[in-house]
Amino acid sequence: MSRYDKVFSMMMEKLKAELPGNLAYHNLEHILDVLQAAITLAELEKLTEKETDLLKVAVLFHDSGYINTVAHHEEVGSDLAGELLPEFGYDENEIQQIQAMILVTKFPHKPKTQLEKIICDADLDYLGREDFFVIGNNLFKELKTLGSLSNIDQWNQLQVQFLKRHKYFTESAISLRQKNKMNHLEIVEKLLEF
Repeated sequence: MSRYDKVFSMMMEKLKAELPGNLAYHNLEHILDVLQAAITLAELEKLTEKETDLLKVAVLFHDSGYINTVAHHEEVGSDLAGELLPEFGYDENEIQQIQAMILVTKFPHKPKTQLEKIICDADLDYLGREDFFVIGNNLFKELKTLGSLSNIDQWNQLQVQFLKRHKYFTESAISLRQKNKMNHLEIVEKLLEF
């Protein structure tokens, strides 16, 4: 079993057991969705096996901070990675790269490396996918539960602002998702007109 496989097993158990049950978006399903998007982008962007390994580990931790907090969850996830990964044979340099990827998922994104660009694109891959409204609805439910939003108009305004500010960084994500993302923006803007 590779060190990544061991980390994957440990994180699946940890996330299943410890992530709060009231998170309709930042849950295990989201982390697995981002993982799949990251793997696809890693292949398209021709990452090495080692780079892909580090990227996948970062994805497993990127929202793990939700176990303890909503605010600053990236920092908490980064700290958790720093605490747990030495046990699996990751060295200091690898852990620093993983932590940088976790921290860069905080919006607005400011990625510096190819790996950081890919994790940002994977984290918001759904913005340009067919399941945009289904996944978006889960985020709306979560924000409503957490008391951040109270109605659908607020949500649609937030989505318009977010979609306008968001950008994909890799050529692969731009080619795969940008056009659909702009179509979604148009649809949400029309919803606000009613």
